[in-house]
Amino acid sequence: MAAASHHPADLSVALDGGKVRCTACARYCTVPEGSHGFCFVRKNEGGRLVLMTYGLASAVQVDPVEKKPLSHYRPGTRVLSIGTVGCNWRCQYCQNAEISQEQEVSGRPLSPTDAVARAKKHGCAGVTFTYNEPTIFAEYARDVITEAHRAGLFANFVTNGYMTPEAVDYLGPQLDAVSVDFKGSGEPGFLRKYISAKGPEPIFESAVGLQEKGTHVEVTDLIVPSVGDSAEATRKLARFVADRLGPSTPFHLLRFHPDYRMMDLPVTPIPTLEKLHAVAVEEGLEYVYLGNVWGHPLEHTYCPGCRAIAVRRYGFTIQQWNLDRQNRCRACGHAIPIVGRPPDEYLPTFPTPVA
Repeated sequence: MAAASHHPADLSVALDGGKVRCTACARYCTVPEGSHGFCFVRKNEGGRLVLMTYGLASAVQVDPVEKKPLSHYRPGTRVLSIGTVGCNWRCQYCQNAEISQEQEVSGRPLSPTDAVARAKKHGCAGVTFTYNEPTIFAEYARDVITEAHRAGLFANFVTNGYMTPEAVDYLGPQLDAVSVDFKGSGEPGFLRKYISAKGPEPIFESAVGLQEKGTHVEVTDLIVPSVGDSAEATRKLARFVADRLGPSTPFHLLRFHPDYRMMDLPVTPIPTLEKLHAVAVEEGLEYVYLGNVWGHPLEHTYCPGCRAIAVRRYGFTIQQWNLDRQNRCRACGHAIPIVGRPPDEYLPTFPTPVA
């Protein structure tokens, strides 16, 4: 393990008395000299905020882009997933708690140029920032993104969306895609009790702001049984997505698996997910998916024009691609808003849609 790299934090404002305000996430931490923010990795050193995890990766892995989940952006490609330690949330069921809730800075050196070189070595089309909240290491992520774009790779965030307008301005023009992960449909009581966050408004505004910057946005909603599976909360979230982001925005309802401090809950029942899927469709969303439910018919992309299966999926794998070269449904010609298509050598096309 290497020593922490203390890199100047662009997203900060100097205050009187040697204090600094971090402007990366919606907590807007005011940090006295010698202390750090809620995330543990942005620290005030001599009246200047620094990012202590710059160039230090705690997790690196090659993944299918569908795992992020992104179903409508560069399907069939692979990405290099990068995470660091620390987080601006305290999710009680975090699947990556060993790094996201770590309070000591650690990691292996991975410079922006090295990250891109590794991505290219493993045949990745992009780089993804995930595992912990990437907003807290925005300066490192943006430098990796710059190198990725120079090499012809795309870049995306898997984010809780708890950003500031300053962070959206800083990152939005650089990000090609984001998966904004609402927890418990963004219901305020759920966020306070299980996340230690005040409310969903910053997430809503960040999603809209990123889309306005030209970033491809997909929305996920983790459905936690008993405590975060309200049909009314899902309805409100789906209505927001339809009204503010657009009805063609991909919307993923994810199955919960017990972890960390919430091991006493079961996995989300499939009927619960199916019920909430119907609620989201009622609110006008055209592309609603169930995630973490391998083999379920609601993993597929259905054409809004004729209801044929446009893309058949199994988990993170594409099994059939029933779209033409312009990503129009082969059955009725309806345009499906998917950015890119799988490489020809990866996936054959099927001229006859399977209902």
